[in-house]
Amino acid sequence: MNYRPTIIDLFNTSVEKYADNPFLWEKTKDRFEPTTYRETKEQAHLLAAGLIKAGVKPGDRIALLSEGRNAWIIGELGILHAGAVNVPLSIKLEESNDLIFRLSHSEAKYIMVSGNQLKKVRSIAASLPAIRKIIVFDKQPSYEPLEMSLDELFEWGKEQLSKYPKSVEETAKNIQPDDMANISYTSGTTADPKGIMLTHRNYTANVEQALSLITIPPTYRTLIILPLDHCFAHVAGFYSFMACGASVGTVQVGRTAIENLKNIPINIKELQPDLLLSVPALAKNFRKKIESNIHAQGKFVQWMFDTALRMNYSYNKEGYNKGRGLQLLKKPLLALFDKVLFAKVRQAFGGKLKFFIGGGALLDIELQRFYYAIGIPMFQGYGLSEATPIISSNGIKRHKLGSSGFLVSPMELKICDENGNELPNYERGEIVIKGENIMAGYYKNEKATAETVRDGWLYTGDMGYMDNDGFLYVVGRFKSLLISSDGEKYSPEGIEESLTDGSKFIDYVVLYNNQSAYTSALIVPNKEALKAYLQSAGLPGMDTDEGKKEALRKLQSEVDEYKKGGKHEGMFPERWLPAAIAVIGEPFSEKNGLINSTMKVVRGKVEKMYADRIKSLYEPGAKDIINEQNMKAL
Repeated sequence: MNYRPTIIDLFNTSVEKYADNPFLWEKTKDRFEPTTYRETKEQAHLLAAGLIKAGVKPGDRIALLSEGRNAWIIGELGILHAGAVNVPLSIKLEESNDLIFRLSHSEAKYIMVSGNQLKKVRSIAASLPAIRKIIVFDKQPSYEPLEMSLDELFEWGKEQLSKYPKSVEETAKNIQPDDMANISYTSGTTADPKGIMLTHRNYTANVEQALSLITIPPTYRTLIILPLDHCFAHVAGFYSFMACGASVGTVQVGRTAIENLKNIPINIKELQPDLLLSVPALAKNFRKKIESNIHAQGKFVQWMFDTALRMNYSYNKEGYNKGRGLQLLKKPLLALFDKVLFAKVRQAFGGKLKFFIGGGALLDIELQRFYYAIGIPMFQGYGLSEATPIISSNGIKRHKLGSSGFLVSPMELKICDENGNELPNYERGEIVIKGENIMAGYYKNEKATAETVRDGWLYTGDMGYMDNDGFLYVVGRFKSLLISSDGEKYSPEGIEESLTDGSKFIDYVVLYNNQSAYTSALIVPNKEALKAYLQSAGLPGMDTDEGKKEALRKLQSEVDEYKKGGKHEGMFPERWLPAAIAVIGEPFSEKNGLINSTMKVVRGKVEKMYADRIKSLYEPGAKDIINEQNMKAL
């Protein structure tokens, strides 16, 4: 039988091979300090021993609510060494129902929490009778009942190991590959969160699969800028790097979420990573900063940058086919542009960054072309938490910009129609996969498990197709297809992305059509951009009725660009474009539950919250964007 290591086995192998290599980098004062593989193991054992003394039994659930830091990674390793299950929680969750649901549903008995997040736990502690201990990472002036400091837990660990030196080793030895390692809650894009059960073998299998696409030398380091509770950061971040003896840094923890974000560019420069993980929202922010810095240097530098980008785009094409034919003549000039322009841009990322891996959502091909041109490609990957999560990715060796990459190995994939029949290359259908990375199921939800995993195959709910070169293209959600009145089905994602990416006046779009006469849209406008437009055009401001009407006309004109006579005419069938628009005054956010942690719109919740507005879009006169409700929203 094939070797099926646990996460403990994976870790121990790396500690034996790379004992003195730095594994963790953390900045708590004025610079990043390393913790070696050997030191990490010592701390993980101490923490595990402390948990055992605290009464933790194999299979117990321990929730972890913290910013990314050494204590997070050592915390998870300690939990696993004690035979327990980590329930990683997003720091973006509000203290009320979201946290209570996950802690109660997972039957967590212990909580590990950072100082910044402690107030959330304190505010709901009375609603959590099952909790036995709350372990706080940062020292507090005083502790409430059940709370103890991490330092005290380490002291307990020392006591435990002095009396029972083999207690951690013996517990860890009994852990089996199919034992649960995590219950990872997904906010998804539809209904209530589900607890995804991920085993030790799910993780180690996905690490092996990921490394079939990418080589990570032991000298590599990364800065994990995504939340560690995110499955993508888990596998592509610290476990894949751990397997290769490479090292992992975390963003310096600030006093607030804003301070954490401000630390990201500073820490990237300081740690000089070789590889970064990103999501589209971060990629767009990085690009905006680069472009504003170029703009600040004057018209000539701006012209040179734009010229260099255009030339690179035409030379690079989709990456795999770059520099062909007469394009090769551009190479010397491109090398000069790279030296005088792009090399300086790359210094903002520390100067050693080879590439990004992008996940979490579809990455606009124009964004991919931009990063490829400046010499730090952002390679699109694809996965989902139920697959632990990596299914495919582009990489330095094999890539096609616009695709979601080459499949990990070993893993089976097929594209199926609605009846489960396998489709040939280039035909769109549901992405269905089979491999050791597929979750054990949804915790306490047999119905959802049976719907999602059938005969060992995971039905992803995503729509895509394969090309003849083995590249996967993900094109939207299979299950969020809109249905027109004649029964024709179409995916809304491409249209929604084009409208938001192509217009600075539109922040979010959700299309709707449930066998209706026409498609409608909910649009969240960028009010600041609309105000600036009205001012520059010499029109009345948005504090007047006339100004609001002009702003609504502008939003309508942005949609009309995709219709006959518009600059994007023909990009999408006109019958799929929205004929009626409801303008939404409130931004979509994680706080109101309308977007999830990877910035995807939670379609089901949006439709539920705005059911009345959607209904009004099919009433007489709804096709005129200038109406009372839209005026009120502005």
